[in-house]
Amino acid sequence: MATAGDTQHYFRITRTGTDTVQGIIPPMKIQTIATTPFSDQRPGTSGLRKKVSVFKQPHYLENFVQALFDSITSHGTTLVIGGDGRHYNREAIQIILKMAAANGVRRAVVGRGGLLSTPAASHLIRKYRCDGGIILSASHNPGGPDGDFGIKYNTANGGPAPEKVTEAVFRRSQQLGQYHIVEAASVTLDTLGETPLGSLQVQIVDPVADYADLMEQLFDFTSIRALLRSNTFTMRFDAMHAITGPYAHDILERRLGAPAGTVINGTPLPDFDGGHPDPNLVHAHELVTLLSGPGAADFGAASDGDGDRNMIIGRDCFVTPSDSLAIMAAHSRQIPGYHAGLAGVARSMPTSAAIDRVASKLGIRCYETPTGWKFFGNLLDAGHITLCGEESFGTGSDHIREKDGLWAVLFWLNILAVQHQSVASIVSEHWREFGRTYYTRHDYEEIDADIANRIIDGLRQMLGTLTTRTDINPCIIVADDFSYHDPVDGSLSQHQGIRIGFANGARLVFRLSGTGTQAATLRLYIEHHEPDPQRHHQDTQHTLAPYIAIAEQLSGLRRLTGRAAPSVIT
Repeated sequence: MATAGDTQHYFRITRTGTDTVQGIIPPMKIQTIATTPFSDQRPGTSGLRKKVSVFKQPHYLENFVQALFDSITSHGTTLVIGGDGRHYNREAIQIILKMAAANGVRRAVVGRGGLLSTPAASHLIRKYRCDGGIILSASHNPGGPDGDFGIKYNTANGGPAPEKVTEAVFRRSQQLGQYHIVEAASVTLDTLGETPLGSLQVQIVDPVADYADLMEQLFDFTSIRALLRSNTFTMRFDAMHAITGPYAHDILERRLGAPAGTVINGTPLPDFDGGHPDPNLVHAHELVTLLSGPGAADFGAASDGDGDRNMIIGRDCFVTPSDSLAIMAAHSRQIPGYHAGLAGVARSMPTSAAIDRVASKLGIRCYETPTGWKFFGNLLDAGHITLCGEESFGTGSDHIREKDGLWAVLFWLNILAVQHQSVASIVSEHWREFGRTYYTRHDYEEIDADIANRIIDGLRQMLGTLTTRTDINPCIIVADDFSYHDPVDGSLSQHQGIRIGFANGARLVFRLSGTGTQAATLRLYIEHHEPDPQRHHQDTQHTLAPYIAIAEQLSGLRRLTGRAAPSVIT
């Protein structure tokens, strides 16, 4: 490795016909910059997320990237690089490219404009057999100069790095004394083609084309096209001024022929137009309005900042992510890419057990994992599962190693094209067959971290006595702090959330979120299964009120936080 001020001459050989032309790329200095560790660079469930202002501190991003390159042995590798277009995306990519050149990376595949949805990045890694990828996003978190930014590493399978890799990066970040970066002009990101940056070849690619081609292989575009072009069906897709806009315009409006205007908020903006790119009933209020009341659209969907989450809505009918996963599994043989059947399914622990009942009928196994898509990767790679999902609006399959928002929307469109039913009738029919799992999530955002930890610690301390309590009805029959033994690599993940199960099958889950950037978010999950069709259309919060009261009795959540109500209810 060159030291600060050393000049490196790189030679490039090109071939034209039978002639070989040897060219010298202009000399480029590799600088070695002295630095000191930042103590807060341990990645969470989806990489390292902080405020933009934190990432803009001198050496902050550079330290983490150098720790990553040191941990993965970057010399000679090919990496996919891109992000969701939020504030600081382009600047960060330039820093990463210059550091990649200084650390011996051979090739960087970058989405035009620095843009790549997380699902598209996963697909590029897999399709072109890259060694990994660096994805810049804080997912569904707000953007802009005062918003959030994030960086994560995906491995050669296209999925988020497992804990052993992220922990190695963190350990290295705490030992770091220097980082390496070339002194060079910025790379042009907006023109397709290849350009050298020292010994690094930077390839700018269309961020949409390969992903859109994959979708066309998985789904019945002929049937979906007929549905979208009919005079009896209307839909709206809300891209929330985030990364899926260009993908949705190409796939829904250009390839499938949906009318112009089907995609709303389709231009990615660094601050998401001041919005919060989280596809739920609160933040996607414009879409909810378009799907409500007389004259509403028949089908609506939204995706988040980096394109890996989805929300599904019918006319006056919100489909919970847990129900969506279960319905997709139940109808999977209607989809060309899944016609042969499912090897198995998986859900994150806080996700409702609706998918478990479908798996039982299909005669396949359902795995329960911690929150974090990386836990599905081993199961997918080993062929144990085909579909998987999380209650946090994430669904995916073995086509990539990330959850995939637009893929889920196309899956639902394919079901609707085959069934010729409304979303509401498909949901009701599913409940009649499998029962309804009433489910809700209460988010208490930006609460004092010490208070949040005190609540969780208090629950942990009472786990051993909860099953003997006589003052709680229905009685508690199981209470634990969820641990996961990976059936593929044998790894153990502990302290993944407090589970409390009742004799009638109802359940409470308490969990601290790992995706926020300030203070703490404590999430309470409540579910109750109802087999009686006569009770399938009651209000969710009313139905679950007795369990919500028990949750408060056990945890003192509202009392200790001083909150009269959750920040968000989904």
